[in-house]
Amino acid sequence: MESQELLTAELTVQPGYLNIVASDFDARPMSYLTADGQRAGYEPDLARALCKQLGLTPVWHNLPMAEFYTSMATGNYDVVWFNQANTLERQQWVTFTQPYGLFDESVLVQASSPASSPADLAGQRVGGLADSTNIALVNDFPGAIAVPYPGSDKVLPEMLAALRAGEIDALIDDELVLLVAAAEDPNLRMAFSLPTQARFSIGVAKDKPELSEKLDSALSALIAEGTLAQLWAKWIPWKPFPF
Repeated sequence: MESQELLTAELTVQPGYLNIVASDFDARPMSYLTADGQRAGYEPDLARALCKQLGLTPVWHNLPMAEFYTSMATGNYDVVWFNQANTLERQQWVTFTQPYGLFDESVLVQASSPASSPADLAGQRVGGLADSTNIALVNDFPGAIAVPYPGSDKVLPEMLAALRAGEIDALIDDELVLLVAAAEDPNLRMAFSLPTQARFSIGVAKDKPELSEKLDSALSALIAEGTLAQLWAKWIPWKPFPF
């Protein structure tokens, strides 16, 4: 029993719990808070399934997105897990698991905008999360003006409000969350998507190699038994399962 307790203590920052860096803003279908404050969506359901295999309880912490990776240096958290693509820059802070989804990016505009391609955004202001894989794509839009938004804990609602107010002409972000925003607001529409197939993965604290390995193994098991496909069909039924 003592050796098992030692193993658990080494596996995560807090024995028996997986402390997750995330955000509370509405990013359906990936993650959101219900009216009674419960976390729901594709990522939380997957987190619960993985934690069940590892005998852990997931605990989410609402942090500004700009602090997601630097927060790992505090030693208070185990993973970054909130709509995060695996990038070389982020690999300096965390070790990424295999992906649990492959996702595209897209551009949202006001319904009155005629934009339907990157070329149509010449001279226009395109908002996006600062230092993100999304806004980096704006550099390839001829003549477009990138408008970076600091990663606060309400950055997506802030960018959507700026688009509605005309402070920016377009917004680039993950396709899934913008599809929901467009469906809920008739004054917004999807201009176009970019087939980037970004690898969304769990970012594990670099001093937790055993945790990274166990999360990877548990994820492989969920893929093999069909659980991941079931969660995908529940939350993202309009996109083909990528694995």
